[in-house]
Amino acid sequence: MQMNTPIIRFLYGTVAGRFLTKLILHTHADRLAAAFLRSRLSHPCIGWFAKKHGILLERKQTKTFRSFQDFFSRRREGIIVDITPNHLISPCDGWLSAYPIREDSSFAIKGSRYRLEDLLQNQELARNYLGGDCLIFRLCPTDYHRYCYIDDGFQGETHHIPGVLHSVQPIACETVPVYTLNTRCWCLMETDHFGPVVQTEVGALLVGGIVNPSENHSFFKGMEKGHFELAGSTIVLLFQKERIHLLPELIEMLAEGKEVRVEQGMQIGTSRDTEA
Repeated sequence: MQMNTPIIRFLYGTVAGRFLTKLILHTHADRLAAAFLRSRLSHPCIGWFAKKHGILLERKQTKTFRSFQDFFSRRREGIIVDITPNHLISPCDGWLSAYPIREDSSFAIKGSRYRLEDLLQNQELARNYLGGDCLIFRLCPTDYHRYCYIDDGFQGETHHIPGVLHSVQPIACETVPVYTLNTRCWCLMETDHFGPVVQTEVGALLVGGIVNPSENHSFFKGMEKGHFELAGSTIVLLFQKERIHLLPELIEMLAEGKEVRVEQGMQIGTSRDTEA
């Protein structure tokens, strides 16, 4: 399970840190840091970041990036996608957790209780997912931050909900309801094998950019949907009641309260109307 970094533990685990977090968000100081990371001045940060996190980069490859943001949102080569029609795949690299959606439209994460209507700001849509499943994929700063479609189907309009940019690391989730406070985008996807699925991309500390270039179009499994910019972030998938089966080995680990490491394109479950 990915651990909280020292700076995040300070910002969300101490009184002084929580005060500083509020000050940063209130004054929009995080936007200054984001502006720097989007500029050419941030290029030296690429080598430092790659070395610190064990990311292999050749010198000539580093030169192809204009800024740290270009490096951060780079594409991952050689993605293997499980294309078996009834197999549910992970849309991204990250840490998976799963929660049942209660009949009152709520689910609980790390001590914070969320209602779907607050997440989506759409009460009518939220009712369709009562008793369903909520899958959360937490991307770390070292992950590739591009994500794909989980099935063939049709995507509707993209809805943008403005907000702040709290961290999505576990200690932050224990302190504030980040998934209903942070900037986020959601869309309804009519999928061929899992029914109507809502996908929500949630921005995090420094991640002001959620880039979804297309809407109201058909898509295929494994096709790139969009990407995040600059730091860790989260994808939330909502499934209607009795639509999916997670793999038994994942259920066992998730039942112990663990996050499970997943990669984009790998199988994590099946549709309910088929055999695993």
